[in-house]
Amino acid sequence: MKKFSLMLMLAALFAFSAMAGEWTGYISDEGCAKKDTAKAESDAHAGCAKGCAGKGANLVLVSGGKIYQLSAQDKAKQHAGHKVTVAGKLEGEKITVDSIKM
Repeated sequence: MKKFSLMLMLAALFAFSAMAGEWTGYISDEGCAKKDTAKAESDAHAGCAKGCAGKGANLVLVSGGKIYQLSAQDKAKQHAGHKVTVAGKLEGEKITVDSIKM
């Protein structure tokens, strides 16, 4: 019985290790997001985010004061500086992106 309980617990743990969901926030460049999260999570940062994206900066989602890495940089680049909703799976601090919508 203990083995069964342990197996059931492990199966549940693996099932929830990647949580699917949606997150709303701003696409920003990682450097600025780490320096000033509040500014990166606003329309005031749009021009800078677009400029940094054009230079090849790593783009992130800033949502609720948290910074999330994004798997789909090509999709994120199209929305640099914009408020978006990202759908995908969260593993730690990285979102495996299914879609990004404005």
